[in-house]
Amino acid sequence: MGTRFIGFAGILLALLAVLVFKGALVAPPAVPEAAAPGAFDAARAFARLERILADRQPHPVDSAANDRVRNRLVAELGAAGLQPRVTDTMTCSNFADAPSINCARVRNVVVTIGPAEGRHLLLVSHYDSNGASPGAADDGIGVASMIEIAALLRGEQLRRPVTFLFNEGEETGLNGARAFLDSDPVARQVDTLINLEARGTEGPAIMFETSRPNAGAIAAFTAGSRRPFANSLSTDFYRLIPNSTDVAVFEDRPWTILNYAIIGNETRYHSPGDELAALDRRSLHHMGSEALGAARAIAVEGVPSATGERIYADFYGLFLVVLPLLLGLILLGLLILFFALLGWRRKALGLPLLTALAAISGAGLLAFAVDWLTSALRPGDYWRGYPLVTFAFMYVVALSSACAALLTIGKRADRAQLRIAAWLLFLLAGALACLVAPGAAIYFIFPPLLVPAGILLGRVHPAAGRIGAIAAALLLLVTFAEILHLIELLLIDGPYWILAPLAVLATLPLLVEARPDGKTRPLLWGGVAVAAVAWAAVLLVPRSTPDRQQLFTIEYIRDDAARWAISNKRVGLPGPFEAMGDWALTELPYSSRRRWTLAAPALPVPAPAIEAVSAPAAEGRLVTLTLRANGSNSVALRLPPEVRLLRAGMPGQALPVGEGAEDSPSWVRCVGRSCDGMRLELLLGNAEPVDAQLIGTRAGLPREAQPLVAARPANSRPQYGPDSTIAIARVRL
Repeated sequence: MGTRFIGFAGILLALLAVLVFKGALVAPPAVPEAAAPGAFDAARAFARLERILADRQPHPVDSAANDRVRNRLVAELGAAGLQPRVTDTMTCSNFADAPSINCARVRNVVVTIGPAEGRHLLLVSHYDSNGASPGAADDGIGVASMIEIAALLRGEQLRRPVTFLFNEGEETGLNGARAFLDSDPVARQVDTLINLEARGTEGPAIMFETSRPNAGAIAAFTAGSRRPFANSLSTDFYRLIPNSTDVAVFEDRPWTILNYAIIGNETRYHSPGDELAALDRRSLHHMGSEALGAARAIAVEGVPSATGERIYADFYGLFLVVLPLLLGLILLGLLILFFALLGWRRKALGLPLLTALAAISGAGLLAFAVDWLTSALRPGDYWRGYPLVTFAFMYVVALSSACAALLTIGKRADRAQLRIAAWLLFLLAGALACLVAPGAAIYFIFPPLLVPAGILLGRVHPAAGRIGAIAAALLLLVTFAEILHLIELLLIDGPYWILAPLAVLATLPLLVEARPDGKTRPLLWGGVAVAAVAWAAVLLVPRSTPDRQQLFTIEYIRDDAARWAISNKRVGLPGPFEAMGDWALTELPYSSRRRWTLAAPALPVPAPAIEAVSAPAAEGRLVTLTLRANGSNSVALRLPPEVRLLRAGMPGQALPVGEGAEDSPSWVRCVGRSCDGMRLELLLGNAEPVDAQLIGTRAGLPREAQPLVAARPANSRPQYGPDSTIAIARVRL
């Protein structure tokens, strides 16, 4: 009996190791020492990117820094034998689900190769960066990949034109993509799109979004891919989160679309950490190779003729499994029916099913409670510096909860009953997931198919049923481990407690097969001890490292009063800041994220201004504005929730304003030098004058902020925006 308990403990440790270190298997392939003829050359692409980003500085839209980047980009394209053209457009963009209009002057760089006639394949990346970031990955990886791809395809016999769009203004509202679609004649000739993006600096290039229906896109992806990383659960999940790339501008067109991105180490995203030294050469090689393969397949062979919807998943980048969606859902339904009937016959729908439910719900509830308590003890992203420690703790909670349920509630159920209950609950969870993300079905079909196969073979050999069940459990662990890793990367702000019930789904069938009989107290107390040690590690490890730094953005705000503001996800401020005065958590007009604020000296920071002319309109009032930036890099007009902003934008080209929450304000923003003197039109549904706020932001801080900058904690940096000076004025429209 002791040997069985030791063996079970060994299995638990092996499972924990797989769950914690699975990310090592989800990595981009190594860069070859020398690129083969016609293959993507990562070294050459990186050298081009080094020259383009020579300043190593942030280069937001319509800035002098981005002018320099654009000039070097054009020079690199010319040196590669390409003939770029530069467009110049003042444009505004909108989103259906956001009450905002975003405007900027954009200069797109466009290159077309191949035959003069035919429908175009369009490759897209953006060469502007976030205001806090040098943009080596976001989106230098796309820019470098596209130059190399264009240089390679230029010498090949293509059956269709290929256009490369290096756009400006993606970071401010997808303005470059909007300008191309609205005003570039090439846009009318496009029928296929490949977009390249980044939300991190490492990891494989994941093809995470397609056009719908997706059969043609998946066929094109499969034809060109050598190391595919893609799954239909991610594409469905992406549609549920409030992120967007340039594809959001193009997705209403009847185009075949593939969207690629790297997402490893988001702590460097939109921060000074997105630098050339941090960009993984393997990621660049994989992004470029995959995009080149897809582009070459489409430009030479065309998009394969395929209809309908597909579900799909890669197996650690080695191959891609693809099924018609309808077939996948039918198989899932048949498996649920099979296990439900089998559970009824074997009396597994009572105590055994309750055991499986207790394992999953117990893991979720316990992980939620401890995550809440940990957040109270360590506010902010306590996992940021050493995420593997937090993941390990959540997986210890998962395995401990599952074992506790199996060894207590399920003690009187036999293994065959628990097996049926575990697989039935797994399939029911898959059905629930398919209600919001039908692409999830691909992960819930193949492992449980081995169980009925083993039962059938059991009529020939008695051991086949157990062998089939173990093989099914192992296949489930391997396939679910990869998707768990992607979920870890996507949940950048948590909640990480969700990993615990998902891990139980992935491991419960194997734990059922390995469950020992006899006394259970040593195992239960062992689980408690390991969980306590893991939690202590979560509480004690540093919250940041030189590689994975904490968000810490400093702002000087001037409105009726003057304030310092610090955005650090509400982490308590260190001693030097506390010595400066009584900081208070405050929600400020320009962001819903609460900041630490403290009274500051009143400095002469000019606020932006507007000149407004109002005239009656059929739906309310038409207000024409002329912006005066007064030194601001960006100007934002914030209209309170009671103001009905119906349309806004360039004169004669006003766009409908998207829907937002009932109590959310509306925004009209302009970014860049050309905002000074820009004219805008607003259609208001309010007949009477309304009050609004005009917010001007400029990068950098006054010299009086030097003590705050000097006191910024080690391993901390601005993220999502630079340290800034913000001036707020009240206006009446």
